[in-house]
Amino acid sequence: MNPDIPPLDPAPPGLDAVLPDVVDHVAVARLYGEPLFAMPKDLYIPPDALQVFLEAFEGPLDLLLYLIRKQNFNILDIPMAAVTRQYLSYVDEIRASNLELAAEYLLMAAMLIEIKSRMLLPPKKVAEGQEAEDPRAELVRRLLEYEQMKLAAQRINELPHYGRDFLRAQVYVEQALAPRFPDVNASELQAAWRDIIKRAKLVQHHKISREELSVREHMSIVLRHLQGRKFVEFGDLFDLSKGAPVLVVTFIAMLELAKETLIELTQAEAFAPIYVRLAYTVAQPDAAEELPFE
Repeated sequence: MNPDIPPLDPAPPGLDAVLPDVVDHVAVARLYGEPLFAMPKDLYIPPDALQVFLEAFEGPLDLLLYLIRKQNFNILDIPMAAVTRQYLSYVDEIRASNLELAAEYLLMAAMLIEIKSRMLLPPKKVAEGQEAEDPRAELVRRLLEYEQMKLAAQRINELPHYGRDFLRAQVYVEQALAPRFPDVNASELQAAWRDIIKRAKLVQHHKISREELSVREHMSIVLRHLQGRKFVEFGDLFDLSKGAPVLVVTFIAMLELAKETLIELTQAEAFAPIYVRLAYTVAQPDAAEELPFE
């Protein structure tokens, strides 16, 4: 050893115990990003922290049927002791975590214990030629009915469902054999009537007279104007030279005829002239009826 070289400072005591050998050890976990090379001695894991239910049952009958089918027991000759023991072990597991759920299963457990106790007792005396009643008969009947309904539900669930397995295709194809004209709304009829009144004021006469006008008479006049004609323009049905009273009565007569579905008001398109025709006019089958255009 060279006496000119000063000796190295010794390592602080306990350093090897605090810093593990990273090369030779593998971290078992990480806590806040720091590696842990050994499990903490004060770590506490609750017993039910990693509890997992492998099977999910829809009720006591579902659990009982599962235990019978899993072990290939004859459902008509159920070994009550073995099935009851396995059933109670499952109930004990769920009773510790969900008492409300376990109550329903405890009722079935009491029924199984009752059936088993009845099987241990001597059978009741019956008439000759009749077999003694099996205490398991009612339970077997319920199990068979439940299994039948469960299998039917599974078969239904395997069928294609609308919205889950397929969607309904919707295609709209407009097929109009005869032309359908737009309906005349109230605002368009009102505008046409205002135009008639405006034109009537331009040619009105300053003559005062009393005249009795009949709506029924003017209804007949309108029908005669439409007789034998396919379409008549709305304004052509009014005689402007007779003044506003006659125009009003004529308009009321047209409204009454439309109300009684004796005439039809139509137009070729929006904002087009309004035309009037008889509602009972039958068109020829080989020629489509068309509105006149200006």
